[in-house]
Amino acid sequence: MARMLASVTGLDEAQIALRGGADIIDLKDPADGALGALSPEIVHEVVNAVGGRTPVSAVCGNLPMDAAAVRRAAETYAATGADFIKIGFLPEVDARSAVEAVADLSGRVKLVAVLFADLDPHLDLLPVLAANNFHAVMLDTARKGSGGLLRHFGPDRVAAFVGRAREAGLKVGLAGALEAPDIPRLLPFEPDFLGFRTALCAGGRSGAISEEAVRRIRSLIPKEGQVNGSAQADLRLLARGYTPGGDEASRSTDRIFVHDFVLPVEIGAYSFERGRTQKVRFDVDADVMRVTDNPQDMGDVVSYDLIMDGIRTIVARGHLDLVETLAEQIASHLLAVPRIVRVTVRVEKLEVAPGRVGVEIVRSRSARTGS
Repeated sequence: MARMLASVTGLDEAQIALRGGADIIDLKDPADGALGALSPEIVHEVVNAVGGRTPVSAVCGNLPMDAAAVRRAAETYAATGADFIKIGFLPEVDARSAVEAVADLSGRVKLVAVLFADLDPHLDLLPVLAANNFHAVMLDTARKGSGGLLRHFGPDRVAAFVGRAREAGLKVGLAGALEAPDIPRLLPFEPDFLGFRTALCAGGRSGAISEEAVRRIRSLIPKEGQVNGSAQADLRLLARGYTPGGDEASRSTDRIFVHDFVLPVEIGAYSFERGRTQKVRFDVDADVMRVTDNPQDMGDVVSYDLIMDGIRTIVARGHLDLVETLAEQIASHLLAVPRIVRVTVRVEKLEVAPGRVGVEIVRSRSARTGS
């Protein structure tokens, strides 16, 4: 289950974010770059006011990669009573020493490392963070105004980042000028939290937070559900108005599609097809359960971005021998979205014959579930 982190500038905005349903209150100064810090006094005030109702995090500032400076700032904000402190790590050679300098603070506060998607982050730092008692790692953007997270880190790279962080034993957060359409694209990677500021404000990230905007973003993130006694996200709630249960096969459907989507792919069973890419065309149609006849926002639809993101992520995993395998993996990926009930996937290799060769498959939820 992904939790919603809302970045706020003080107690007034913290209260607004709480009323809107935010799960984590994050304190920062948006006028001072990516990780501008508020005063320890403001952080302490918010902790005293909302602590116990919801977790509070605080950034430690835009710090140089100097171990002593990082240690001083971390100690200062750990003393505020915040549940989490966020420390930004630039891709510099001495980042390891800065990580090691704060390891012993983990007994007092949960440490969250922030890496920056637009600064070519060193993912080799992930096991170092885990070895030094960091609780989580967050992927954000440093240059605000240069585009959101997915502009700098495509879905395939986000998937790889989340996978490597999980392998290291770290919780994972994603942020960076996220907007409503980004939410359904990022949820399939199962982050532990999604961070927002710009999408919650009128007039950009330096504007004031709106309770209505907080509620709108929160409504797009599934809440925790109980299934077979264990907690997990119900991805059906990606669509507001979807009612779990009942005869899903009888529901009206719409069709979303991606056609003529061409990517370089490492594919083929012949030796000459290994170690190189070739152009492959994808045509995918997905029948989606309709939840309203008057769609107004991302909560009412299934985005075609899920199709393209899924294809990119699967292709990025490496060489496949068969177009049939690729088509089956795409179908399985899409049918994992509960509102998608049927898919048609066509995969065509464009460079091995004068014409086009490939496969088309049709798969449905009822055939896979036996319902």
